[in-house]
Amino acid sequence: MEELNKNVPESEENFAEMFEESVKDEGSGSVCEGTIVRVGDSDAFVDVKRKSELMLSLDEIKNQDGSLMYSEGDSLDVAFVGNGRVSHRRALATKKVRDFIDAFDPKAETIAEVKFVELKNNGLVGYDKNGVEFFMPSKQCGYRDARQALNKTLQVKVVKVNKEEQVIIASRRKILEAEREKKAALLDAVKNNTEVITGTIRKITSYGMFVDVGGVDGLVHYSEISHRGPVNPSTLYKEGEKVDVKIIRFDEEKKQLSLSIKATLSDPWGEVEENLEVGDTIKVTVSNVEEYGAFVDLGNDVEGFLHISEISWDKNVKDPHKYIKEGDEIDVEVIEINHEKHRLRVSLKNLLPKPFENFKNKFKVGDVVTGSVVSLTDFGAFVSIGGIDGLLHNEDVSWERGGKCKELFKIGDEVEVKIVKIDEANGKISLSKKELTDGPVARYAKNHSAGELVKGKIRDIQSFGVFVNLENGVDGLIRTEDLSEEGGELKVGDEIESTIVFIDLERGRIRLSVRRRERQARRDSLNDFNRQENSKESNVFGDFFQKKF
Repeated sequence: MEELNKNVPESEENFAEMFEESVKDEGSGSVCEGTIVRVGDSDAFVDVKRKSELMLSLDEIKNQDGSLMYSEGDSLDVAFVGNGRVSHRRALATKKVRDFIDAFDPKAETIAEVKFVELKNNGLVGYDKNGVEFFMPSKQCGYRDARQALNKTLQVKVVKVNKEEQVIIASRRKILEAEREKKAALLDAVKNNTEVITGTIRKITSYGMFVDVGGVDGLVHYSEISHRGPVNPSTLYKEGEKVDVKIIRFDEEKKQLSLSIKATLSDPWGEVEENLEVGDTIKVTVSNVEEYGAFVDLGNDVEGFLHISEISWDKNVKDPHKYIKEGDEIDVEVIEINHEKHRLRVSLKNLLPKPFENFKNKFKVGDVVTGSVVSLTDFGAFVSIGGIDGLLHNEDVSWERGGKCKELFKIGDEVEVKIVKIDEANGKISLSKKELTDGPVARYAKNHSAGELVKGKIRDIQSFGVFVNLENGVDGLIRTEDLSEEGGELKVGDEIESTIVFIDLERGRIRLSVRRRERQARRDSLNDFNRQENSKESNVFGDFFQKKF
């Protein structure tokens, strides 16, 4: 409601003076009878028994079809408007005002519906449905700015009439003050009421309902309609319907009533606290299905929530409507009861066989299976096998570096993979496609073994070691501690000789060592030296025996 203007006491307001000030440029406004003596192109000349004839606009005496209602010689009432002009319309309006004033009873309350169409110096001019003119001072319009009342039809109270000036003074402010006083009285009568009150639903919104209780509107928030939680009021009630409510709060500052329907009902959560525990299996009815889950009715105005993640063991549930529909009766397990917040959560999947258990009974590590790609990520793809999604990581797609599942597959593709890990604790499956074929390291291992001396070119140098390209697609790592004892600067592209330390087929890695090659070379040289020395000793000993014997 617009704020009332209370700056000027009513006793200081002279409504007649205000009106006179607002129309002082329009002439006296007095009415007399005149005679049309001549009709021009746009004006008629009217004789009003003065020195000169006055002009009257033809637009004022035309019918809707454009024909004139009066001719030369006809008499009609006109009002003086100044500047040598008269007005027939003003005369008719003045006559209506005069009739209204004659019938006005100052002892009775007179209310009118007035459309205000013109802003004067100190107020507004408007007309009721009968064409009676009213003047409303700016300070009586009930708006901060009188211009807000323009072109609006407002209910006003006639506070004064001036028979001499033929003025009707109206006030919207008096109406607003009376309404405020009436509402205050009604609020005082009901705000402390603790009993159940029957009210009438006046308006339904998305956030609740406005209910008329004894002439005062109170808000029933949608969370105060039912014990089951927030509900859409338009699905349960209609405007004009009677409903029992209780006053639960009154805001003294805002003068607002807060009402409750559920406060008039017995609390069904008492029964829940007594008879229900987490882990219980109960039969419920699906009352509403949303994209994020479903609400289920326990049958006693208590509603539970079934989240989308609790509908099925399938992690790719996108639309609950494909699994359940409104009206379905289903068995669920209670997984949470919050008595304080009146919240109950249930699970459907807990009563269903767990797919992981079925998977373990059917498959084992090392099995080669065919699955369907159900989702793609930056790090790999999830492949559905026997109702379980296994992860095919980018690193396990191909022996070639840089392969990505996003570039190789699309959702729905059938792909053959090998089960490489079953994580029972976390319910996860790891898959591999590259292990269906021998990798470069496995092929290399068919022709090479540990202890073998090999040559290659340095492909990359890191702080922890050097990567050496042995064959196309096969690298070996020489860790820093396995480099040459002699040191020396190494560069990418240099050829280097080393010994194979071990070949890890499972992880596809080859370890090399220069130091082991150097130690092996030193041992070989020592062995050669020892063989030569032994050979010399044998020859000397033989000559000695030959001479002796």
